[in-house]
Amino acid sequence: MIVHDFSNKKSILNQFIAELRDVHIQKDMMRFRKNIERIGEILGYELSRTLTYKPQTITTPLGKKMINLPIDKLVLCAILRAGLPLHQGLLNIFDNSENGFISAYRQRNENPETFEIVIEYLAAPNLDNKILILIDPMLATGKTLENVFNALKNHEKPKQIHIVSVIGSKSGVDYVSSIFPENTHLWIATIDDVLNKKSYIVPGLGDAGDLSFGIKLKRHKH
Repeated sequence: MIVHDFSNKKSILNQFIAELRDVHIQKDMMRFRKNIERIGEILGYELSRTLTYKPQTITTPLGKKMINLPIDKLVLCAILRAGLPLHQGLLNIFDNSENGFISAYRQRNENPETFEIVIEYLAAPNLDNKILILIDPMLATGKTLENVFNALKNHEKPKQIHIVSVIGSKSGVDYVSSIFPENTHLWIATIDDVLNKKSYIVPGLGDAGDLSFGIKLKRHKH
């Protein structure tokens, strides 16, 4: 896997990450969502530089101009619900893309330190010979992305896979690198070293879904 980690790069991205982490600023749900959307736009721009381009002639009111334009067919696939603001940021950049949505959540076992990833909903177009962009803001263990990847295998094989995340753990990044194809690209704003016993990223930023949309009811295994 090709990892594009922006942790140590000096850019405005650092400001948005700082505000996402800040326990006071992150209480503003609208600002929290907007900062994730902004990060999606920045990472989308960086990702766009790896796409295939073809020169095309554009007619202006005063003449013609040759411009290199992207020709790849993209599918943006957001992992619900936390992935929605990041998806919007990418959609702002790749506005002609097809879109997919998949629900995935942690279902805790009797031991609170263990859980299963449950997928209940999937809506996605055919992926054959397209570029699949998986959108998950929190890359903790990597198990969610693994399950999503497996669930999408019935939608034909994409030409290439990109993963876009806001924050991840080092162990999660390593795990995802071991299960996705070698030519997969990971675009991630920052990576933290620690994943605690409950599989939360430390220092992280908390629960991106709850901070974006409000606290959800706890699910119990039946």
